[in-house]
Amino acid sequence: MSADLNPPESGSDIFYRQSGSTQAPVLIAIHGLFGSLDNLGVVVRQLSEHYCVYSLDLPNHGRSAHTDTITLASMAEMIVQWMSDLSIDKAHFLGHSLGGKVAMEIALRYPEKVDKIVVADIAPVAYEHRHQDVFDAFNAVDLQNLTSRADADKSMQPHVAEMSTRSFLLKNLEKKDGVWSWRMNLTGLIQAYPALIAANSTDLGAHNGPMLFIKGELSSYILPEHRDQILSLFPNASVKVINDTRHWLHAEKPDIFAGIVKRFLQS
Repeated sequence: MSADLNPPESGSDIFYRQSGSTQAPVLIAIHGLFGSLDNLGVVVRQLSEHYCVYSLDLPNHGRSAHTDTITLASMAEMIVQWMSDLSIDKAHFLGHSLGGKVAMEIALRYPEKVDKIVVADIAPVAYEHRHQDVFDAFNAVDLQNLTSRADADKSMQPHVAEMSTRSFLLKNLEKKDGVWSWRMNLTGLIQAYPALIAANSTDLGAHNGPMLFIKGELSSYILPEHRDQILSLFPNASVKVINDTRHWLHAEKPDIFAGIVKRFLQS
């Protein structure tokens, strides 16, 4: 069984897709910054053989609601409210990048809602600004005078050289009634960026539940110097490394990634 629910139809601020048996344990999958629920699609298809998977668009991303306040705490609150709307008392979580930060914030603020958590290639630490090229690429697109998606791609090229990255970013571009726009809340995300790369809350106590961090071997998002902060907040955390992968480890080696997630959740 699967379903797509749009917020205006469901009364929820969260747009989601459900896959797998509704009788199976619940797993909530959360994508990263600038993404949407489709980003984890290959892995979700494998996991839905064993779990009732809810893939979410983060607030201010995809088809979820745009909000005035965008913080890790506010997004965690909105997802927990969405869980209540759907009568989901407790769930496993899988979060990549920003989605991992939001999942960690849920664990710290609402531990009763969390069973096991898998965090893909992010730590609960503060990061330096590393997305200026992406913001410049978005801002280089003149939406009012845009004539095609190819022209948008051409405008982005001076700022983001990798075609795969531009293709990912351009998934946010849509045309309705002849008008081009960004589906996500671009202005809000740019303004909120310092809050999104900040450390997770440290004043709420530790979350003692089982947690797995999966690191891309070639990625710099989880580093040895993050160990103490990880364990201070999540003392029962463990780490797995997928060799020869970068930040998009779930897309580079989806079978290995999905296998690691399944073994952890079933342990």
